[in-house]
Amino acid sequence: MSDPLRRLLAAPPDLPVVAGLGALDDALRRRGVAVVQAPPGTGKTTLVPPAVAASVEGRVVVTQPSRIAARAAARRLAHLLGEPVGETVGYAVRGERRVGRATRVEVVTTGLLLRRLQRDPELPGVGAVVLDEVHERHLDADLTLALLVDVRATVREDLALVAMSATVEAERTASLLGDGGAAPVVDVPGALHPVQAVWCPVPAGSRRTDERGITPAFHDHVAATVRRALAEHAGDVLVFVPGVGEVDATIRRLSGIDADVHPLHGRLPGAEQDRALSEGPRRRVVVSTAVAESSLTVPGVRVVVDAGFSREPRTDHRRGLSSLVTVSVSRAAAEQRAGRAGRLGPGVVLRCWSEAEHAHLAAHPEPEIATADLAAFALEVACWGSADVRDLALLDQPPEHALATARRVLVDLGALDEDGRVTSRGRLIAGVPVDPRLARALVDGAGLVGARRAAEVVAMLSEDVRARGGDLVAALRSLRSGDRSGAWRSQVKRLESIAREHGGEGGSGGLTDDVAVGLVVALAHPDRIARKRPGGSSYLMASGTGAAVDRRDPGPLAGLEWLAVADADRRAGEREARIRSAAPLTEDLALEAAPSLWTETDDVRWADGRVLARRRTMLGAIELTSAPIEDPPVEAVTAAIGEALEREGIDLLTWSEAATALRARLDFLHRALGDPWPDVSDEALTANLEAWLGPQLARVRSAKDLRRIDVTAALRTLLPWPEASRLDELAPERVEVPSGSTIRIDYSAEQPVLAVRIQEVFGWKDVPRLADGRVPLLLHLLSPARRPAAVTADLDSFWDNGYPGVRADLRGRYPKHAWPDDPRAATAARRLNRG
Repeated sequence: MSDPLRRLLAAPPDLPVVAGLGALDDALRRRGVAVVQAPPGTGKTTLVPPAVAASVEGRVVVTQPSRIAARAAARRLAHLLGEPVGETVGYAVRGERRVGRATRVEVVTTGLLLRRLQRDPELPGVGAVVLDEVHERHLDADLTLALLVDVRATVREDLALVAMSATVEAERTASLLGDGGAAPVVDVPGALHPVQAVWCPVPAGSRRTDERGITPAFHDHVAATVRRALAEHAGDVLVFVPGVGEVDATIRRLSGIDADVHPLHGRLPGAEQDRALSEGPRRRVVVSTAVAESSLTVPGVRVVVDAGFSREPRTDHRRGLSSLVTVSVSRAAAEQRAGRAGRLGPGVVLRCWSEAEHAHLAAHPEPEIATADLAAFALEVACWGSADVRDLALLDQPPEHALATARRVLVDLGALDEDGRVTSRGRLIAGVPVDPRLARALVDGAGLVGARRAAEVVAMLSEDVRARGGDLVAALRSLRSGDRSGAWRSQVKRLESIAREHGGEGGSGGLTDDVAVGLVVALAHPDRIARKRPGGSSYLMASGTGAAVDRRDPGPLAGLEWLAVADADRRAGEREARIRSAAPLTEDLALEAAPSLWTETDDVRWADGRVLARRRTMLGAIELTSAPIEDPPVEAVTAAIGEALEREGIDLLTWSEAATALRARLDFLHRALGDPWPDVSDEALTANLEAWLGPQLARVRSAKDLRRIDVTAALRTLLPWPEASRLDELAPERVEVPSGSTIRIDYSAEQPVLAVRIQEVFGWKDVPRLADGRVPLLLHLLSPARRPAAVTADLDSFWDNGYPGVRADLRGRYPKHAWPDDPRAATAARRLNRG
């Protein structure tokens, strides 16, 4: 270990984590793995990496969830060593690396370490990896942890792993890290000073959010709460709001206060981030996104103002919509934020909601793997070579449907083959430090609009830039002319270099910015290409989802025929998605961006009582052209009528009495004898229209034609040969009774029924049996007035047991009819027969 690190550990600052460093060293020497559980403010990010360096050979790589946190952690440790960054301690973030030959501790973003693992899983020269803030459950952090466990189990048994968490879920992480038993857990108790909670709900009649998001009235309330904090409490103020737009909105409302106001978020240039993280000569107000929640130290803070919101990924996999949405903060995150006020001494947190509302907040934020779009995750897993994601040591498995959807997207991008294996194009896309869809837009768009312009648009989309009225073209022009777009410019430079490296020079193709932006957006999200619905103001996206621009702030997008939608979300209970950002497009460029969605289909359907047949050219769900088909294919007509019959019922056909009777007889034989007698249920007839209606369907164009079909003749085509010749024997339409009458059998019930007057069956000793003797007729014996008198399928028993009672009941009412004592020996009578 280098002398600066040894000197630091010999006389460390007075931080609570010092008490656990001995146990950490012991765990690493015995097991090579450990979990450090310590609340924010205990010094784990500062002192654990030097302690790990004392236990292992080689460089110690420390991950942080954001670029701001990585740079700040490296600066803090370098300051304690009395050195500039880049000597014993360095950092590497996207587009910037400050390390040297003597660097022992390198702080990196989790995403950067993930790319290093994909390039070389052995991590040459690295003796240990320290994963900080694993409790935040970011998707790339979960995956990096899983891959490191895999590396340690397969190629680097000597690689030391330390996971650091601020929550009580450390045991779950320990069970993943351990090989043959859970990893040791080093528990460091917190030493935060007490923090008083002050509840500051919005005034009565005001709302925190509406359908457009956070309301202006709530922004006013947050700014008023900051002013109250400055007036009533000492120390610098740290304000938590969910996103960059809210940071800017809050700062605008704080003009004129007696304090220096600084923004803090990931899009700021490094110099501005440094100013926000450095104490100044005057009192400060730092307005921050969630980056300052747990992984950053903002010095001088004694007061926290919490707006109570966070921005989290949400994905509607069925509609293909994914975006960052504003949600209420969890109780765990609210406690993390409040803890920022208790590091230097007793502090206060002013919460912009009520104590009653606090009780109903979720206990913890959901892990990103459960809610985020999984395309980048699935591509990383495929590049790693894992055939089954369940083989990876993930804290939570991804939802199966979400993972399947992500893989389908990657196949459509050409990044995976149909068997789920990564392609050479997939490896190229995975090497671009943006979402796979945006990587595809960069690679393919550079040849169409030029490498520079493609890089500008992709960088803008990757930074989740918001624009008034959702107009991305205006947003791009603002970024080009703005003096606070340093992070965007750096990203453009990197992406342009990647595009040129892979042959994406190209020109502008004569395209203006308006449609060039739209083309790049469409390349990234072909399923979100949208066309205005006829006669309305809303749009239909290629995915089949309806969408609309904000009617209260439509901007220049309203009324355009074609849009390329970059961001849209659909709230619960709303019929259409809301377009948050988009750019103009043309039909030709839509086809250029999404050729795989172009189809030409014959659409034959039953509607309004007739067959409608049209040839449609489609871009996904969007109809481009449509023309009538004069002579549609018979199979298409059959399918359309089948769908109509399935939807509206088999009664669309005209069922004569003869057809209904024949169907009932066939149904009886199918139930009694089975094959080869056909199934004639609604479901079976609908599924086999061609087999029994046959060429009659080809002539159908309307409900009138459908009514002309001879259903009886069609059903007879289903009769099996040679068994058909026995139909009247097995299931006769009529049966002759002793009186000489021939009476129709009713096959509509479960058991065939013969309804007959009692006098007409005198002389029968038993009932006839059908279906080769398997099923007896069920006699409904009637009075002379043809009213029900008795029911039996066992006539012999009825004559002995039931008939005497029936005889006694009916002979008084019908004295002119015969009521013999022995019906078996009596003569049956069709008419009045005096006894």
